[in-house]
Amino acid sequence: MPLNFDAMYQAEFDEHDLVLQATKHTMFEPLQQLLHHCAIAVTAGNKILFFGNGGSAADAQHLATELCVRYRNDRVPIPAIALTTDSSVLTAIGNDLGFDYLFARQIEALGKPGDIAIAISTSGRSVNVIRGLETARAQGLRAAAMSGGNGGALPNIADPLLIVPSETTARIQEMHILIGQILCGALELELKLTSN
Repeated sequence: MPLNFDAMYQAEFDEHDLVLQATKHTMFEPLQQLLHHCAIAVTAGNKILFFGNGGSAADAQHLATELCVRYRNDRVPIPAIALTTDSSVLTAIGNDLGFDYLFARQIEALGKPGDIAIAISTSGRSVNVIRGLETARAQGLRAAAMSGGNGGALPNIADPLLIVPSETTARIQEMHILIGQILCGALELELKLTSN
């Protein structure tokens, strides 16, 4: 049966629009909380650690870059690290300790009380993400997350938890980058306002 591209095209945009509106109506409060915690952390000299698997790893790198370099305005850098970029560390942890410790081990090494660990996971069920957040909490970091569906195991671990109201991975990922970029833009403005 040949592809009906017109129907697929319309369906993808229609689903995106529905998830966008649902996310807009549910995300304001938890995103505002995350902004507040990030602003306090950075003002106090702490940093933000982003992490996730697959497409979420790419989002982690994207958001850390927006903060370290710039989002819209020329400004001092905002300290942020993606725990998904050092191939030597990633392969050593995977080989020596196991993939489940990919983020926990790096948080043990790099995290300090007052930092913020932001996990990105469409399902909220990845063991390495869960262990990363648990380690962050144990070390005195704020453990926050972006997820989708029902949040998997993250409602018991992450605070704040930003859940995209969808079960479709692609739609969740689209909302995660939108939410993340809103966070970056708002943090840039918030820190500029509070530094005057």
